[in-house]
Amino acid sequence: MFWFLMAAMVAVVAAVALAVLGSGDGSGGPVTGGLPEAEPDRAHDPLPVDRPLTAADVVAVRLPLAARGYRMAETDDVLDRLAAELAERDARIAALEAELGRVPGPPPPAGPPPPAGPAV
Repeated sequence: MFWFLMAAMVAVVAAVALAVLGSGDGSGGPVTGGLPEAEPDRAHDPLPVDRPLTAADVVAVRLPLAARGYRMAETDDVLDRLAAELAERDARIAALEAELGRVPGPPPPAGPPPPAGPAV
């Protein structure tokens, strides 16, 4: 009985070793590079790089989970606050630009006044 269990253990270890060290593609051929490369946990960064962030960009972001994870409630609170502050900032900038558009004429040039010429 002892020898039967030993033979079974050797067979199991050999099967696991072949499965781990095999090519992994099912062909049973020799190892051609080990394990395949791990897929990145973030395929691409969803934040735009060609324009400033907006509140909608922040709301759409979903952070990836790591093995230990993160405190989702706290992270969501921070992202909600950031989105609200970005929306407030964008509204303030739009209001100031609209107010600037209502100012008549160009602003006076900065610098010393032009020299006075001879009186005629």
